Amino acid sequence: MNAKFYIMSGSVSADSSELDEAACQIISRHYRNGEKVFVLANSQQHAERIDEILWRFDTAQFVPHSLSGENPQQASPVEIAWQPVNARRQTLINLASSAPNTATYYQQIIDFVPGDEAGKKQARDRYRLYRQMGIQLETLTYNDEFEDLS
Repeated sequence: MNAKFYIMSGSVSADSSELDEAACQIISRHYRNGEKVFVLANSQQHAERIDEILWRFDTAQFVPHSLSGENPQQASPVEIAWQPVNARRQTLINLASSAPNTATYYQQIIDFVPGDEAGKKQARDRYRLYRQMGIQLETLTYNDEFEDLS
């Protein structure tokens, strides 16, 4: 089990549309790799914003997804929620300000270090908590990681 923290540029705050757009690109990449993804947002409004961004992807990059509870009979490859659930999925994309107590349920966690001071402090707290849970940690610069993607 591991967690990757993507360090965002200094202008990207925890609640910015740039961070949400970056997260959606990462969600798309993990979906295309055949992974089932759980996205944890800060609030219902934030979850709906992520949902809307994913709907705007062109058809070649479309990511089948749903908000938590929308499709209980057919689980979408990507589920977006604002409360932690016992989702048995491979990857957690954490956009919440704190680490969920269900973090160890996932093989991989994707998290972010925003550029604003409040966001950095919350990221440090999540980092410490993941480490206490025994999760292997890695940090990457967002721009460097995605320049190599095709």
